[in-house]
Amino acid sequence: MSKPIVVQKYGGSSVADVEKIRIVARRVVATAEQGLRVVVVVSAMGKTTDELLARAKQLSPSPSRRELDMLLSCGERASMALLSMAIQELGHEAISLTGSQSGIITNSRHSGARIIDVRPYRVQDELDDGKIVIVAGFQGVSYKREVTTLGRGGSDTTAVALAGSLGAEYCEICSDVDGVYSADPRVVDAATLVKVISHEEMLELASHGAKVLHAESVEFARRTGIALWARATVGDGEGTRIDTPEQVKAEHPTIGVTGVRNLVRLRARVSQSMDHMLAVAADASLPVLHLDADHEIADLWFSPTDVPDWAAVRLKLMGQVEIEESCGAVSVVGDFIGRNAAQLARARSVAAGAGIVIKAMATSPLRATLFCHEDDVDALTRALHRAFRE
Repeated sequence: MSKPIVVQKYGGSSVADVEKIRIVARRVVATAEQGLRVVVVVSAMGKTTDELLARAKQLSPSPSRRELDMLLSCGERASMALLSMAIQELGHEAISLTGSQSGIITNSRHSGARIIDVRPYRVQDELDDGKIVIVAGFQGVSYKREVTTLGRGGSDTTAVALAGSLGAEYCEICSDVDGVYSADPRVVDAATLVKVISHEEMLELASHGAKVLHAESVEFARRTGIALWARATVGDGEGTRIDTPEQVKAEHPTIGVTGVRNLVRLRARVSQSMDHMLAVAADASLPVLHLDADHEIADLWFSPTDVPDWAAVRLKLMGQVEIEESCGAVSVVGDFIGRNAAQLARARSVAAGAGIVIKAMATSPLRATLFCHEDDVDALTRALHRAFRE
């Protein structure tokens, strides 16, 4: 009987320098010595991705998405090779593989591609040969054989997708925080660790600002049934388990409050402008967060984080569409909060009591989102956490 497979993912802060890479190497080796076959997915070291992007922006305000993918994919390749070397120094066989070598197949979108298939034949062969396999996260290859990147946090998705395709026992997402909190502890002093959360609730948090896990990785875990853990790289804390609703017993009716900045609202006031706005959004693959439309006005909210050529896209919209930048949003996630009129009224009342102007609201069964100016995000997060969680 073959040994079980586990997948571990380490974020950029966990591999930020040589000493931290050594710490990760020791943790990986300790896992392997428990009788497990280990696949490790790594992000770029520290702020490498931001630094590479800044260099590109020095050359062009709207750099080619294809060339950006070629550039940014280098960061994870450096991490994977260095970690493989560190593991070899500890006396274990290891091999590093790029996203394409690992069989991560994506659609053809550059800067924010989606995984459409995983063919981990090379990974499986190397595991069967007794090696620890180190995979470059955040990247894959399209069916047109182009290098693609998966957007911010995409290494999480690489890890969970590989775990599902390999039939892994579990997948660990390791970072400098010890799990999922009821709010960002840097913003809310009273934030507490959430020990267990459903895939659906975690998906809402991740999609609306929580940075512990990438939203698409949670969706992969939900579809494949992989046991998912968010844990600290250093320490022995249990972390947070992300599981099916049947396995989750809610500790609190409100799971958490999360905020996001750097949103853009596009507003079209006539049908022709709406058509133009949606056509440009589709052509640019804008990651739509919310769309509210009637026969007179349409508001489209999105984050330009994974739109590196936003300056060029903006030019296509000017003159026909109102563009409001520096927006933000705060979301309360909990058991059917978005279907409870009293709770929605309470959320608006909390915002009014804090003197915060709400630009719009959006709901799902598990979420209520209040859009505001980005300068108000922290204050609204604290106010809603006090009202709904404390």
